[in-house]
Amino acid sequence: MKLQENIQRIKSMMISEGMVQSDAWNEIKQTLDILKKKKKVLLLSCSNRYNFDEKNIDIPKSKMIAMYLKEELGDSAVLIDVPELKILPCEGNVSRKDGNSCGLLKAALKDKKKNPSGNHRCWVNINEPSDELWKISKELFESDAVVFFSSIRWGQTNMYYQNLIERLNWLENRHTTLGEANIIKDIETGFICVGQNWNGDTVNKTQKEVHRFYGFKPNDSLYWNWQYTKDENDETQKSYKASHDKFIKDTKLPEIKE
Repeated sequence: MKLQENIQRIKSMMISEGMVQSDAWNEIKQTLDILKKKKKVLLLSCSNRYNFDEKNIDIPKSKMIAMYLKEELGDSAVLIDVPELKILPCEGNVSRKDGNSCGLLKAALKDKKKNPSGNHRCWVNINEPSDELWKISKELFESDAVVFFSSIRWGQTNMYYQNLIERLNWLENRHTTLGEANIIKDIETGFICVGQNWNGDTVNKTQKEVHRFYGFKPNDSLYWNWQYTKDENDETQKSYKASHDKFIKDTKLPEIKE
């Protein structure tokens, strides 16, 4: 069954049975209402899952939310699966002994097809032409809202999100260190994370501050998280197996299959 058919089936069932909507579903609805008012939305899904069985695809929970939003927003949204891109680690040019060289004009990507705005300035793309961060920045500068999605791993964002946010450091440096204009001040941001048993609220609050420090325009209503349990000591197999069904129940999302 197609994604849209699944979504409509879930909605119809909720209406006909008078189901009580969970906080998670209300968060999704509110997120959708906000994003529908935007001209272009960038959805950056940073969660990954290795699938052993191609006939039984397992999609990360946070990615399911991103896919649902994309389906509902249609052509006004672009969904990028960050783990599928080749995004190399940050080179650390923000703290060299001769100062901060992150975001300098001479680090601008010269390929106009990859950098049509001229705003992409990351040394990695100069030193490693195969790097694909430009695919994100190209869409970012054409968007008026961007929402990040991440899983929580060991009380923190996962490595794909962390690597991405470090690689985007030049956005912040341009106006805080180099004294240039803040080119992202009008881009609204959100952060939606999903975890099992630890630290989701703290991670969410921290990333909102990170985005604000970067110079984005955080929308408080686009920052929220889903966590299976607040018992940080619950590491049982029973708990992990039950979390998927509870997530589907709480969010009212269909069993999405790619």
